[in-house]
Amino acid sequence: MGDTSDEAAQALRAFLRALGLPVDSDPELWGTPERASRAWREEFLDGYQRTPAAVLAEALPSTERCMVVLAHVSYASMCPHHLLPSAGRATLGYLPGGRIVGLGALVQLLECFAHRLVLQETLGRQVADALMEHLGARAAGVVLEGRHACLSLRGERQTEGTVVTQSFAGLWADDVAARREFLDAAGRAA
Repeated sequence: MGDTSDEAAQALRAFLRALGLPVDSDPELWGTPERASRAWREEFLDGYQRTPAAVLAEALPSTERCMVVLAHVSYASMCPHHLLPSAGRATLGYLPGGRIVGLGALVQLLECFAHRLVLQETLGRQVADALMEHLGARAAGVVLEGRHACLSLRGERQTEGTVVTQSFAGLWADDVAARREFLDAAGRAA
């Protein structure tokens, strides 16, 4: 991956120069293109190196039918429109359909999609759909509460604005009463 990181660092160096910044003479900017390239590749966008199938591959057979809800999971992502960060809390859950997975795998699944260029609405849907497809869940739900730098640092500059999205699949997408049970459980965890 050396060529890719070199290309990204060169592009970042050209970007900083195009903005009129003294990237070659300011000691504070020395190494910035390389550091930024590494951060984008290894941290911000490492979700492209993972697949939901691999993350959920170690699911175990189970006869459990009870709802699983994991609340207060921190996440961070990057907006595909402005390349600015968003961060927040996620609550995700599912109704097992014969297989269960460790709680850490749920966090990894969220990060698999969050560490890509993705809108918050899309992120929730992708996680819910992956739980259905790769875990065989009977229902899946994701509630995301995020703060977006594209809302707080530019445009309207709403520093306290929080975006809440809800995504449901399976039984929770179709049955309002069943969905309410998930939302009530998520609310009790809050």
